[in-house]
Amino acid sequence: MKRSQLILLVLFVVVSGVIYLALSRNQKDFVKEMKPEDQTVYVPIRTVQNKMRSVSIESYGQVNPNSEINISFEVQGKLMRGAVTMKPGMKFRKGQLLYRLNNADAEYTLKARKAGLTTLLVSCLPDIELDFPSERDKWVKFLNGLNPNAKELPPFPKTNSEKESLFIVGRNILTEYYSLKSLEEQLKKYDYYAPFSGTVISVNAEPGAIASPGMMIARIAKTGDYEVKVPISMEDLEKFKNQKSATFKTASDEIIGTGKIIRISDVVNQQTQSADVYYSIQPKEGMQIYNGMFLTITIPVQEVKSVMSIPRAAMQKGKVMLLKDNQLIQREVMQVGEVQDSVFVTKLKDGEQLVLEQPETVQTDKKYLGIKR
Repeated sequence: MKRSQLILLVLFVVVSGVIYLALSRNQKDFVKEMKPEDQTVYVPIRTVQNKMRSVSIESYGQVNPNSEINISFEVQGKLMRGAVTMKPGMKFRKGQLLYRLNNADAEYTLKARKAGLTTLLVSCLPDIELDFPSERDKWVKFLNGLNPNAKELPPFPKTNSEKESLFIVGRNILTEYYSLKSLEEQLKKYDYYAPFSGTVISVNAEPGAIASPGMMIARIAKTGDYEVKVPISMEDLEKFKNQKSATFKTASDEIIGTGKIIRISDVVNQQTQSADVYYSIQPKEGMQIYNGMFLTITIPVQEVKSVMSIPRAAMQKGKVMLLKDNQLIQREVMQVGEVQDSVFVTKLKDGEQLVLEQPETVQTDKKYLGIKR
């Protein structure tokens, strides 16, 4: 073999080796990059250790008005403004005109029917004078009282004989009279007066709109007369029943009022195993109670319970997370007290691993490990 060929062969082998080593190194880096990502998630935990504590029996409820109704009309017409500007939050007094409907057509119809009854009576007067001369004056007086502009019809005269009654019925006078009374009552339905003093909650139609029978115009609530709906666990229900009064506190732990049980629902919530108890509430002097407020209700009973103190962040909607076999499971607990940023709960067992900060999502393909705090 020639010397030049030998040199070329050696160069080829060297170059091939360099390329092979480069490719091998890149392949190792690629394999390293393709390693599966770490499936372990670390969560802060605390071992459950229940302790006997003296806690007040309490629950939570929302303030609701005793009376809350929808405004609607039984008749149809153009909606007109009353004595109050109906906007959410506006207050009104009992008896104030809140809304009215355009009643011009109804008034004209009533006046026309009154005129018709007048004509009918005038045509019957000669017969009344002939057959019932002693009864003439009362029918003339009734006829004079049929003023088309009067708000109400005069009382219908009392008949003193069967013959007179048959005469009046046979001439359709009584039928026409009660038809007019019906129109009078219907005319009253064009005005809506406040049934109590209260506040406007919502408005669904503005003046100028056409209101149909049964159409919701607005929603109003009675002020100064509230009740509090409180869910009470079946475990504590008898204790609440035995107490004559209860104390209500705001979120800032300030006493806002006191109340007594009004009624107790006989239907139990299947999920929370609690019954709804309704309390009256009397505000403390200088305090104001508002519709929709959330309050804490406490009864003067101190009870020793085996409870666990946990951070507020560990509980959401009455449930906590526990770490078991590297997986997170959800557990429902019952709050029986609170202090600053912690709450006292029951239904946890000693030795369980409580997650102190609940993750936004729980993934079953992840492995969870606890970090004790």
